[in-house]
Amino acid sequence: MTVLGVRWTAGQVLALAPDTASRAAGSRLGVAGPWSGTGWSDEGVVWGRCEGPDGTAYRTAVDLTGAAGPAYLCACPSPEPPCGHALGLLLLWAGAGGAVPRGEAPRWAERWRAERRGIARGERAGGAAGSGPRVAAPAAARRRAERRAARIDGGAAELERRLADLLRGGLAGARRSGYGLWEETAARMVDAQAPGLAARVRELGAIPGSGPDWPGRLLEECALLHLLGRGWLGRERLPGELSAVVRTRVGLTASPDGPPLRDRWLVLARYDTADARLTTRRTWLYGTASRRTALLLSYGAAGRAPEPELPVGLALDAEVSAYSGAGGPRVALGERFAPPVPDPTRPPGVTVTRAAARYGEALRADPWRESVPVTLAAVVPQPDGETWQVADAVEDTALPLTVRARDRPGLWRLAAVSGGRPVRVFGECGHRGFTPLAVWPDGPGPVVPLC
Repeated sequence: MTVLGVRWTAGQVLALAPDTASRAAGSRLGVAGPWSGTGWSDEGVVWGRCEGPDGTAYRTAVDLTGAAGPAYLCACPSPEPPCGHALGLLLLWAGAGGAVPRGEAPRWAERWRAERRGIARGERAGGAAGSGPRVAAPAAARRRAERRAARIDGGAAELERRLADLLRGGLAGARRSGYGLWEETAARMVDAQAPGLAARVRELGAIPGSGPDWPGRLLEECALLHLLGRGWLGRERLPGELSAVVRTRVGLTASPDGPPLRDRWLVLARYDTADARLTTRRTWLYGTASRRTALLLSYGAAGRAPEPELPVGLALDAEVSAYSGAGGPRVALGERFAPPVPDPTRPPGVTVTRAAARYGEALRADPWRESVPVTLAAVVPQPDGETWQVADAVEDTALPLTVRARDRPGLWRLAAVSGGRPVRVFGECGHRGFTPLAVWPDGPGPVVPLC
């Protein structure tokens, strides 16, 4: 899967994470502090010993040369590999500074490597002879999935009780309780291995007292969280596609198993969001032949910039694969056939009315969608009292800009490019309004990034 002479990027390591919680744990452990006895060998093994704050230490090893992908060894209780220790070890190995030196594998790591490669040879031989060991790995994976589903069931049921208690006591109590109550509830969802539920709970905690209309927004988000919890608990009765969306929304990992689609992909926009542990990069692409808009998500740990670094306005000849059940346009970038080059292509635009209708259509498939990507054909940015909007040049309609858009310097760049004339704008349209991400001038000229 890799040549050890070429270091991986943080994005490649974090792409192995089975869920958001493992990704966050790996990012936290991808520093030298808790590690000792680390190393990597020419045979394809990376190893180390990670000590936790309670004094518990775990031997961790990764074999990078398996035909089916990396294999992991760790004694921690994580139910689905790779665990945070394995991801942290790989991040440490991938980083600069020689924190993981080249050397000879210790006896325990070499013994594990030899045993697992012997088992792999036996399974291949047994498979050729028609024997049964090949079913052991799928059976173990099924048992892990069942155990995790049971834990999420418990977490969703507890979340339902906490939401009922909140509404029974009145929304005003949410402001008096402070953020600690929400963080404690989010921690319970992490324990239940439902990182998607935990993330939405943390978002709820930021709403009380955040503006004059916060009770209404809190009630809306509580209703959506209730809908997600009930959807998970009744997932067996849902249509297949909606069930897959619910599984992804609670935090189960989706896979980029769609058929590869080769196209000339124009980079429409790119922006990063960050918290204390992780930087998330969103890159929007447009297929000039397929006329499809796609989203690349990548992650960087401990202050590292995510990959890939694709400049806005360039196009690359490449393959992408869609994520199953992701509830949106997310794809994984596959093989690239040529370096990115400038491209004057502009995606076709729609009216404001059609953009709002697209968001409504997306909500039917995924009620938790925050926004959809749209290109507005001809709009004029203009102030609207204390806020801003983009007014359609053809229809008597307009979309308000989101608070996030109004707080960015890109708003003034958009106004300057427009100069009061209609322009074509790409962005994200949702229930909070429109966030412009790129603009093309009226007339010839390259795309101008707004983020």
